[in-house]
Amino acid sequence: MVRRLAADGHAVTAAIRRGTAPRLGDVTVRPFDLRDDASVREVAQGGCDVVVHLAAVASGADARRDPGVAWEINAAGTARLCEALAASAPAAPLLLLVSTAEVYGAGDAPRARAESDPPAPCSPYAASKLGAEVAAAEAGRRTGLPVIVVRPFPHTGAGQDTRFVIPAFAQRIHEAQRTGRRDVPVGNLDPVRDFLHVDDVVDAYLALIERGTPGGCYNVASGLGVSIREIFERLRARLGADVRAAVDPTMTRPADIPHLVGDATRLRDDTGWRPRRTLDDALDEIARAQTR
Repeated sequence: MVRRLAADGHAVTAAIRRGTAPRLGDVTVRPFDLRDDASVREVAQGGCDVVVHLAAVASGADARRDPGVAWEINAAGTARLCEALAASAPAAPLLLLVSTAEVYGAGDAPRARAESDPPAPCSPYAASKLGAEVAAAEAGRRTGLPVIVVRPFPHTGAGQDTRFVIPAFAQRIHEAQRTGRRDVPVGNLDPVRDFLHVDDVVDAYLALIERGTPGGCYNVASGLGVSIREIFERLRARLGADVRAAVDPTMTRPADIPHLVGDATRLRDDTGWRPRRTLDDALDEIARAQTR
């Protein structure tokens, strides 16, 4: 997101957790901690037009290890940020709050989820992200802070952290090839997900900044479901690996969502957005990154 905004000619400030030093090119980087009120107020007073709020405990496994920290950062941190932005002068910026499709939970049937579906999170990560939505909506009603909530469905691309399923598969397959092992440890392969290319998700965020309706909530989704098993097989084929998936019970997630596919009609109608890349494009990029 930062690289795209900078490439499009925007003046970008990246507020990043202390102690991290990502390569972001020619942008202003400021240390940031959602748990520190002074840090949040300092960043919020920067005089920006738009805040894209992506800071979070983003790993479901990390959130399960310490749900309290996930709530402190994702929900309480968002409440703190909204309050600081609402008080910023001379006018509050637009806040694009990036939530997650996991707030929908398991659902009652394998169908595409719409924004009108009631949230029913079934993990500490999803619950804390729904808490962030509630905090932002309340701040918007009380202070007039313009907020757009985005619920992206899973997305991937080269450079994604190996805590997430597709780069984790690629890393394990590559390691099996290197060591001559046949079995690759995996978790539950049955769930169906709606995977997007990360660049299409960035396109959606930009479209919402320009044409989204404050106070609204938008899914970012392709509407196409694919099983985790099929993703493993597609990636295995791209890496030319004679390996097989071996389920490791320690890698399965409790209360996993069996089917998570989205309906992005509202996003298309309001902005004209449509995905321009395929899941295979993303898998090709990840496979190439693993073979470098």
